[in-house]
Amino acid sequence: MALVLITPPTTEPVTLTEAKLHLRITINDDDNLITALIAQSREYCEGFQGKAYITQTWQFWLDGWPAESEIEIPKQPLQSITSIKYYGTDNTEYTLLSADYFVDAKSQPGRAVLAYCKSWPTITLRPANAICIDFKAGYGDTSANVPKIVKQAILMHIDLLYPGNDYKPEERKAFENARDVLLWQERAVPV
Repeated sequence: MALVLITPPTTEPVTLTEAKLHLRITINDDDNLITALIAQSREYCEGFQGKAYITQTWQFWLDGWPAESEIEIPKQPLQSITSIKYYGTDNTEYTLLSADYFVDAKSQPGRAVLAYCKSWPTITLRPANAICIDFKAGYGDTSANVPKIVKQAILMHIDLLYPGNDYKPEERKAFENARDVLLWQERAVPV
């Protein structure tokens, strides 16, 4: 199994202005650094939670069809499935008809579920990366769609990374714990 980011988010959940306000910075000298820290903090928080915050396009690769009638999509929240493709032993590409499966974007994790009286294709698949599910994940296209608790955790992580903030070890640990408590509240835990 492999999860590959195809199209990253086009915006961040936290703006430069919000980050500077949180850091109590009024000058523009570190704008490039802070912008980089915003992206790094988002990536950390997304990784911790197993989620995508702003709309992103991903590919989920599998070696074979599951024994069950559904495939759980490992990145949450699922918005849509663009296609499910599969490859025969001669690398011929096939596309599963969208009428053959139902996209359940309401469940967490989201999933592709076989439609009534349908089954997974029976052709012999290549031995690895035989199935590719293209999908979109994220809360929405703008930062307004991202939960406030997540934004606060991102700001806290930026604070920890910013070079001008020198915390004592016990203060740093308390800050990290507070950030993680926020992130745990909506963490996608693999089953």
